[in-house]
Amino acid sequence: MRPILMKGHERPLTFLKYNRDGDLLFSCAKDHTPTVWFADNGERLGTYRGHNGAVWTCDVSRDSMRLITGSADQTVKLWNVQKGTQLYTFNFGSPARSVEFAIGDKLAVITTDPFMELTSAIHVKRIAGDPTEQTEESVLVIKGPQGRINRAVWGPLNRTIISAGEDAVIRIWDSETGKLLKESDKESGHKKTITSLTKAADGSHFLSGSLDKSAKLWDTRTLTLIKTYSTERPVNAVAMSPLLDHVVLGGGQDASAVTTTDHRAGKFEAKFYDKILQEEIGGVKGHFGPINALAFNPDGKSFSSGGEDGYVRLHHFDPDYFNIKI
Repeated sequence: MRPILMKGHERPLTFLKYNRDGDLLFSCAKDHTPTVWFADNGERLGTYRGHNGAVWTCDVSRDSMRLITGSADQTVKLWNVQKGTQLYTFNFGSPARSVEFAIGDKLAVITTDPFMELTSAIHVKRIAGDPTEQTEESVLVIKGPQGRINRAVWGPLNRTIISAGEDAVIRIWDSETGKLLKESDKESGHKKTITSLTKAADGSHFLSGSLDKSAKLWDTRTLTLIKTYSTERPVNAVAMSPLLDHVVLGGGQDASAVTTTDHRAGKFEAKFYDKILQEEIGGVKGHFGPINALAFNPDGKSFSSGGEDGYVRLHHFDPDYFNIKI
């Protein structure tokens, strides 16, 4: 499995997202410029210029026409995917950390960081079909708990919003009223900051990764803990194969501690675990810094990782990957 190295970012990667067809890969980094690539050969297709802060997150609509990005410059922007033009800018008083389109692309959930006297918040915005009719107003604002909310995603049928972040608690909110419905259990839950959250293709369960060196699999409706995957280093990114029962964890030490440890090249690896047996089945080495982002192609036949080293590595699986037996 030879990776394709995609160099287009000047700064560390923060987020990766495939479109639904799996032919485009969108990458966000701390260099202000989200980029779109061809997902089969890693060719750079174009960039989206306009942010003037690190871009933390993005999502792409089901029809691959719209891109939404959230940035440390305190804005969330809507883009035309094909032309690279800005369609609309939402302004906030604090950095935007997470964005996700709802099913149907008529709503978006956005989380903003605590900043000055503002607390963290979850905003639901209506996304107009025609960009000229887009408005700034929020349908719902949930004033967040303490600390940053690193990720907020839609639950089944857009009825709930699942959020997780610095206080290590996963919460499920009613997306109509903003009422808190469920919280993860202190005993079985994460012990440190939750860095990442990814849903299964069918939305029935989701995976969370944390700095407590573990990832956990949860039932979306009941918030019951199903599985725990333990590793040796903090988990910055998680991904789930849509095809096989595999989960992938990526991470490494804090960027500030990297220079003080082992100097061997490319020792930061994406670790594959059997989803059911919770056992490690392999790893993909290669990054020269912690892995900050992971994404599976919707067809399950390739995955990509983005690192602190500014590279995106695109891996197309060999045929024998699909026959791994434990």
